[in-house]
Amino acid sequence: MEETVRHIQEVGTRVKNSVEKVIVGKSEVIELAIVTLLCEGHLLLEDVPGIGKTMLAKSVARSLGCTFRRIQCTPDLLPSDVTGTYIFNQKTSDFEYRPGPIMAQVVLADEINRATPRTQSAMLEAMQELQVTTEGDTKPLPRPFMLMATQNPIEQEGTFPLPEAQLDRFLLKVSIGYPSSEDDHVLLARFRQDDPLEELKPVVSSDELIRIQAECRRIHVTADVEDYIIRLTHATREHASLQLGASPRAMMALYHVSQALAALRGRTFVVPDDVKYLVPFVLTHRVIPLAESHLRGRTVEETLGEILDSVPVPVEEEVSTTER
Repeated sequence: MEETVRHIQEVGTRVKNSVEKVIVGKSEVIELAIVTLLCEGHLLLEDVPGIGKTMLAKSVARSLGCTFRRIQCTPDLLPSDVTGTYIFNQKTSDFEYRPGPIMAQVVLADEINRATPRTQSAMLEAMQELQVTTEGDTKPLPRPFMLMATQNPIEQEGTFPLPEAQLDRFLLKVSIGYPSSEDDHVLLARFRQDDPLEELKPVVSSDELIRIQAECRRIHVTADVEDYIIRLTHATREHASLQLGASPRAMMALYHVSQALAALRGRTFVVPDDVKYLVPFVLTHRVIPLAESHLRGRTVEETLGEILDSVPVPVEEEVSTTER
């Protein structure tokens, strides 16, 4: 198992080093994007314009030996523009399927909240079941498959907020944030003449990626850590400030991302600190606060912090590092 973890860590380092040729000073965000990739999940990047959300998504895609397509979401985008449609071929006198951009291994849905609810719902089947249905015909998506979506939280005109069912399909929600002054100097120097994005080459093949995605599921999680994840999930459902707590899908997401993070950090087992670190990224977009809490200015992040403080953490002696 230790050799397997070294392989996962080595692949993760390769991808991280490649993306960091473009994205400056955001090691944590890049690591979380790789965690999402290892879990076969989907990533929602939410932040103000110009931070580098699209650049991050494109950098990750270029670092993978996978097919890549981009969907520029607009209010007039139709579901068939995403999933594809059947076109009549006059030569064969028959209808043939014209694949949409969703039929790629890595898909970037730029400004996803600008698409109408009808078009957003066309992505639900792809995100959850790795297939699309067009004209009653179901077609599987290529593997591996990852959807990265960006949205601007401060611009409301012409946008359609993502429904809870759609948000629940995103494994992690991440904000990039402004760079520091030091990083800004590096950024200006790096982009002064050339665009480093154009120079990125694949550093991992799709077959290798599929193998390590399966290997991440073998990372050991003790009964104590499993119980800790369950207690955290139930605490969100019982908290007085939350209208809607974490779903079973959210619980499974927290479990699997903890496995991937442990592997990336060189461990064959998950520790409680992995779970605590990931809770804000996994649960913030999956729980709904009560209206009174929102009016009092209480944020979801503060509520989750309170839950983390209230749920007892398994002590180190209880967390066995032996594999089952």
